[in-house]
Amino acid sequence: MNTVYEAFRTTFAKYPDNPFLCVPAYAKRSYHPGGIEITYAEAAEEVERLRSVYRSYGFSHGNRIAYLLENRPDYLLHLLAANSLGVSCVPVNPDYLHDEMSYLLDHSEVDLVVTIEERAKDVQAAASERVRPLPVVLFEKFGGPMPRPRPAPHAGKEPELMSEVSLLYTSGTTGRPKGCVLTNDYFLTAGRTYMELGGVATIREGQERVYNPLPLFHMNAGAVSFVCMILSGGCLVIPDRFHPSTWWQEIAETRATGIHYLGVVPPLLLNRPKSDLDTAHNVRFGLGAGVEPELHEIFEKRFGFPLVEVWGMTETGRIFADSIEPRQIHTRAFGRPGEMQARVVDEKDQDVPVGAEGELLVNCAGEDPRRGFFAGYLKNEEATEEAWQGGWFHTGDTVRQDESGMLYFVDRKKNIIRRSGENIAAAEVEAVLQAHDDVAKVAVIAVKDEIREEEVMACIVLMEGVVSSEETARKIFDYSNEALAYFKTPGWILFLEDLPTTGTQKIQKTRIFGSDVDPRAEEGAVDFRSIKKKSK
Repeated sequence: MNTVYEAFRTTFAKYPDNPFLCVPAYAKRSYHPGGIEITYAEAAEEVERLRSVYRSYGFSHGNRIAYLLENRPDYLLHLLAANSLGVSCVPVNPDYLHDEMSYLLDHSEVDLVVTIEERAKDVQAAASERVRPLPVVLFEKFGGPMPRPRPAPHAGKEPELMSEVSLLYTSGTTGRPKGCVLTNDYFLTAGRTYMELGGVATIREGQERVYNPLPLFHMNAGAVSFVCMILSGGCLVIPDRFHPSTWWQEIAETRATGIHYLGVVPPLLLNRPKSDLDTAHNVRFGLGAGVEPELHEIFEKRFGFPLVEVWGMTETGRIFADSIEPRQIHTRAFGRPGEMQARVVDEKDQDVPVGAEGELLVNCAGEDPRRGFFAGYLKNEEATEEAWQGGWFHTGDTVRQDESGMLYFVDRKKNIIRRSGENIAAAEVEAVLQAHDDVAKVAVIAVKDEIREEEVMACIVLMEGVVSSEETARKIFDYSNEALAYFKTPGWILFLEDLPTTGTQKIQKTRIFGSDVDPRAEEGAVDFRSIKKKSK
């Protein structure tokens, strides 16, 4: 199989009546409030219809289409149809505001945007700023007349293993998100790796129903679990988002056999009142990252299934997983190397001793170290080669490795804040805050958060004459909230007299606070977490 579409057609032929996509019932949701289940046969019929529409529009190998469809299962059907023609899908984070959306639509050079009607004005405003006209089509009215796209770079050629399937944007230390080019090889490898984890996460062919509340514009739901279900004839259950109050009801009603989680999920579920629904389910395992070691065993005993800690990045596709017993649930263990090899190195890329902390480097065993990984950062070969220095992908994560090869997560080396599964580039937030008239200097850092793993904190030196007060902090917060997606805005703001810098005036973030200091407890720290919420 050379494409995701071919893999889907193979499974459709084998399991036409198996459920493929499922949306749980949720009365407050605008689409499918009563829930829906789509079989492989029903999906295949719709994929072929969409394929004919795209082909009639003139789309072919090398075109790109952006989608703002939130977590609707229809996005995956459009992806399969587009993939059959060699068209790449660029999902848009629905929380993006104008500037972020404008950047993505311009940088990706998409030929079309498909959006839900309620976001049409936002998308059209961003699309109108592009030099080359960008047509916007309403998802609800898809199939009507529209302009033909630009000639595709590979028109007339059949899509192949290394053809682009999707372009996913991931935060980096340069401020603007980088576009990761993901191929059929990437998608198929990611799904196969999941399917072969084994141990307590063994995938049974034609039987699994994986409930994944993570967004489809991330590699986890949109590539790894999606293709794993295709390859194994399973069903992907797609809620609109994580709802603690209805979680167990949805798990039971959708007959889920596996679930995906982030670090925020276990504590919120443990904080819910005990109920008969806690164990009235068919879940065999959970797969995710970031559960606190002190909660791991407590969760498993209360809800009756193992949580498998994993590690992966958009760039890697493959994941490590601590799925083989005995699992190291009282630690931050996330698995041992296999096909994806690992090294732990110092700042000079020299291997550190066993048990010592260092940066995690990964690659693929065999002749091609990049096989199955992302194909590169769009329009940024320099960043791609820098990440692959020495034939190993530099993850920016600090880990340690024991004598058995087990890897343990320690921290993130890169200037990235990880909040509820979202990677936030501190540089991007800093750029927005620095533009405020009251801000002289700013350093954005990650601080611990008991619910969301990490939170954004802005350490600000005010312009001369500006009063340091909660009112000033609120004004700066509101300013950032108008320019950034809600999750990127500072959850904490602290005004300081100055920030430590190097001889070249680069701010030294590691010297702002001592290693034993909790910045949140510093006098004057203003907490904005309670108003840092989605607008709808």
